[in-house]
Amino acid sequence: MILVALGANLPGPDGRDALATCRAAAAALDALPGLRLRALSRWYATAPVPADPASPDYVNGVARLEGQAPDPATLLAALQAVEGRFGRVRPYPNAPRTLDLDLIDLDGLVRDAPDPVLPHPRAHMRAFVLAPLADVAPGWVHPGLKRTVGGLLAAVGLEGFRVLAESGLDGYMEGSS
Repeated sequence: MILVALGANLPGPDGRDALATCRAAAAALDALPGLRLRALSRWYATAPVPADPASPDYVNGVARLEGQAPDPATLLAALQAVEGRFGRVRPYPNAPRTLDLDLIDLDGLVRDAPDPVLPHPRAHMRAFVLAPLADVAPGWVHPGLKRTVGGLLAAVGLEGFRVLAESGLDGYMEGSS
């Protein structure tokens, strides 16, 4: 099981809003060689972290992929290539973005180096990752902390969250084939 967080808060270079960009990016994940999109969370609207009153709210979701995963560095490069196709630039840390794809977990692998660090080093502190992750993998246990997604989510809370939309991709929900 491969878990990828999706987020955006700026329109894409083609003018798509953040939700449309995230939906298109989820479809792009399904096209990665050897991988299939098996579940896609609901889409959530969340305030930027860290707080930035000048920045629009984010659209956040999580995709669960399955299949023959490449090594972590190759998968990270593939995710960054998808970001690039959707106009991602990195002018400074935590800058608003057209698309952000974060590799959260790769088959339970734990590694501190090299990039990507797995599981994602801040995923367990981010409700905007944990809430959609619970949609697609409710039984997930953090490979390093050995805590359930439900327990982690209860610890961080859901203040400021709202469901923006269902996944919008029929056939990508739990139990589909």
